[in-house]
Amino acid sequence: MELISIFGSASIPLLYIPLTLVIISIVGNTINSIDVFNGVASGFVIIAMIPLLVSIAIFGSNEVFIAALPLLFGTIAFYKYHKYPSKIFPGDSGTLLIGAMYGAVAITGNSEIIGTIALLPAVMNSFLFLATVKKIVEHRQVKVRPVVLMDDFKIAATKERNAPTTLVRLILAEGPLSEKEIGYQIFKLAIFTSLLAFISIVIQYSFLSGVLHR
Repeated sequence: MELISIFGSASIPLLYIPLTLVIISIVGNTINSIDVFNGVASGFVIIAMIPLLVSIAIFGSNEVFIAALPLLFGTIAFYKYHKYPSKIFPGDSGTLLIGAMYGAVAITGNSEIIGTIALLPAVMNSFLFLATVKKIVEHRQVKVRPVVLMDDFKIAATKERNAPTTLVRLILAEGPLSEKEIGYQIFKLAIFTSLLAFISIVIQYSFLSGVLHR
């Protein structure tokens, strides 16, 4: 099936369409799950968008690449006010929208694998949470919090055994950190997985080039 928009056309298999709707909703919830502190969701998406855009430029089309640029620049502008200490907040609707847009451009740009690798910290966070809670629930419905606020306003991992396991709880396993420090640790993980995404781009490009030259 060929989809036509103002940015051009994209060919998508008919059976892939319902799967695409599921993937986009999953990516939206994945970005929403990483929105735990000031500036984390927007900063994380900015970092993940860099290898994704490179992948789209190589394996996708110019139209999709141009269509993806507003997501990057819009998120950069938003991060200016969302970073610690935040002046504005995206809320669930904002992070779900950003995640859905990220998933959409990754799919239409033939860069699903690269986009997933760049999002691995957020994917791991969602997986850990679901693996321990064993059901899909709002964070507000979780009775035992994975972290606690200390008297010096630093954040520490809870000692409650029945608390859900999250990425932040693992980061705090070595000791309490401030909110800003936790954000930087998540950004370091995002940079690392983005480097892995770049390596994957090189491998994929080398493989495709070898196939085409046979």
